[in-house]
Amino acid sequence: MTTRYRIWEFIRYGILRFFTNIWRFRRELYNHQWWDYHYTLEMIHRSLSIMVVKLEKDGIEENISRGKKVAKIKRAIQLLDNRLNDTYIEQAEAEFGKLHLKPLESEDLGNGTSRLLDTNTKEENEHNKRVFKLASTIDDREWRELWNIFKGQSILDYEKYFKTIPKEEQADGWNNWYNGSDMRGWWD
Repeated sequence: MTTRYRIWEFIRYGILRFFTNIWRFRRELYNHQWWDYHYTLEMIHRSLSIMVVKLEKDGIEENISRGKKVAKIKRAIQLLDNRLNDTYIEQAEAEFGKLHLKPLESEDLGNGTSRLLDTNTKEENEHNKRVFKLASTIDDREWRELWNIFKGQSILDYEKYFKTIPKEEQADGWNNWYNGSDMRGWWD
């Protein structure tokens, strides 16, 4: 590429793309802080939200593998939504019932100090522990699922799979094996 073409390309496309991206990511850029991974996840969430719409609407890939990619991207967006909005307690409450939360009460100890009183019954405390434990389990399971979607399947596993299928099924081997995961293949 010549220098003249690079300059023309920057003026013609680069500047417009730069301002378009600032507009697309305005909320995430405005909120971004360096000290917490939450803001990085917001950027990934926004990027995938843009990508899935374009892949679904304008994608030129054949429908089978594109549909699998779109489904995995949508699942990743849902998992990111759950993480960003911290919905794990609500998910656990949907299974076990609402937490038993009461207003805090304290007891004056007389020397300028006080202590909190536990006003829940033993059964209420056990219920709360089950809800919190399930919420933690859901959190961990979804976090692992998200990164497994990004990581995707190993091409080495496909090579092993391909060797095991009969010749007449090899034409559809990839479509039967591929599940849409692996962020490296999410392009059009």
